[in-house]
Amino acid sequence: MDIQPQSTQMTQPISDDQELAKVLAGISQENNNLKFEETPPPPVNPVDVPAVSNIPQVSSIPELNITPYTQATEESPVISEMTMPEGVSDAELEEIKKQALLELRPLVEKLNLSPEEKFDIYLLLLRSTDDRELIEPAHEAARNIIDETRRAQALLDTIKEIDYLSNSQQAASI
Repeated sequence: MDIQPQSTQMTQPISDDQELAKVLAGISQENNNLKFEETPPPPVNPVDVPAVSNIPQVSSIPELNITPYTQATEESPVISEMTMPEGVSDAELEEIKKQALLELRPLVEKLNLSPEEKFDIYLLLLRSTDDRELIEPAHEAARNIIDETRRAQALLDTIKEIDYLSNSQQAASI
């Protein structure tokens, strides 16, 4: 196979390092003759910069008493559960919860919430009260959820609650 240049016009290669140096020197001289205009920075508005005299002086920094973490001992046991303030019994807390659930139920439809959030509230109410009348609004909220994956999960949760309520009623009747 014979490889010949397709063009009949031959370029003359630079054969000498001195010629290459002259060409490069010519390029660098052209660059030196270029003048660039420098743009001054924008003026600073004195309102934007706080005056040093307006900065409050801190005379002393209060010392923080930080106790390092230590292993539990008999004198300082680790609290494994939340402790309730003294004077509030579990029965009183349960009564407050029941009252809050009763007060929340009629307000759920008035809340400006997404269908997901409404479903979560209805599910909480349903699980806390076992009130069968909450199944329909929970189901409606689940059906209105836009995200298909989340809607499917909400519908499954609704089915599980219906099964739970049905099984608990059957067990109560036996």
